[in-house]
Amino acid sequence: MTQIARIKEPRPERRLQAERLIGGQALREAQALRYAVFSQEFDARLQGAELGLDRDTYDSHCSHIGVRDLSSGQLVATTRLLDHQAADGLGGFYSEEEFSLHGLKGLQGPILEIGRTCVHPAYRNGGTIAVLWSELAEVLNQGEYRYLMGCASISMQDGGIQAEAIMQRLRERYLCNEHLRAEPRHPLPPLDLPHNVIAELPPLLKAYMRLGAKVCGEPCWDREFQVADVFILLKRDDLCPRYARHFKAAV
Repeated sequence: MTQIARIKEPRPERRLQAERLIGGQALREAQALRYAVFSQEFDARLQGAELGLDRDTYDSHCSHIGVRDLSSGQLVATTRLLDHQAADGLGGFYSEEEFSLHGLKGLQGPILEIGRTCVHPAYRNGGTIAVLWSELAEVLNQGEYRYLMGCASISMQDGGIQAEAIMQRLRERYLCNEHLRAEPRHPLPPLDLPHNVIAELPPLLKAYMRLGAKVCGEPCWDREFQVADVFILLKRDDLCPRYARHFKAAV
């Protein structure tokens, strides 16, 4: 019997670098990555789908950052940032379309909203997130923002079982209304779920919790993206020391 040797090909070297995404071409790269991730994983109904893009009116008012694999030139992670001044010009933050944010006007200090964060499936590891966080840290420090806020999504394609199981964990450990209370405009449908049902936190939500972020209320049902959005708030002073090295001057 002939023996066939299976030789495992070495993984191509990855050289990841964070960058500010400036200009129309860079923005379209981010929108294309967002479309690929959101449409495939959530079957989301996206503006710009006919062009293979995820785009909305907020994009032109946000700054965009990303992570690029220099070995291939491919953009592999991205997020967008909206500060309080730009939000005032728009009439509010993107999160306010989904939540009534009680206490928002009482927060002392500049605020930065993070959103539309996504990572290419082949690059979902701590290294990619760390590179993205390092660039986010630069933005936070340059703007001297005191609060970082935004949403993290949980798929609703299973009818909400995963979302409710995750919320049971979040309510016990991470729920905090001390600074702000987020009231969802479209709450999730009620679901009676046993407490022994366990679900893994999505990587982005887990990353926020590790940074020291708190959940400020119940999730909102985003029907277009078919996800449950959890509103998170990170106070700069409460940043987890373990991850402070990514946010050099943040503590």
